[in-house]
Amino acid sequence: MKAAVLVFFNLSLFNNLGSAQASADDLKTLKLLNAKFTNNFVTNDTVSHSRIIHKDFVCIGASGQYINRRDYMNGWVHGFDGFIYWDYRDERISIFGNTALVHAANKYVVVSNGKENKGMSMYTDVYIKENGEWKCVQAQISKLSHEFFPGDETIVKKYDFINR
Repeated sequence: MKAAVLVFFNLSLFNNLGSAQASADDLKTLKLLNAKFTNNFVTNDTVSHSRIIHKDFVCIGASGQYINRRDYMNGWVHGFDGFIYWDYRDERISIFGNTALVHAANKYVVVSNGKENKGMSMYTDVYIKENGEWKCVQAQISKLSHEFFPGDETIVKKYDFINR
């Protein structure tokens, strides 16, 4: 009986270590995908971006509008035009089996009609893992009120074109 319990315990421990490793690898992959997602936006790289979003991708904009993949990708071509500062910060990634939520906030400065507009938004990207690959199936963007702005100490990466 003791031997059976010991074998069961060792098998359980081994399986848990395997899933912990998979989660660590998945976390690393999702952090890299989030960085790529942001860089694709800043560089208007639709080719690279198309590879990381799912064929059934949908975006829910800050006003609540649904944007299908085709229209989203068309907007991506010039999505960063006018921005002179962009960062992403307070990155949080949660994995639930083959589904992951990637959250972060963005601070931005954009020039429109000669006027600087500053603010912050938060996004949640939903990824699913199919055939061993993570793909973003949904992005949702919300405006942040000033009292919820994460601090500069949480900046993961920034793109500063103000002082070019």
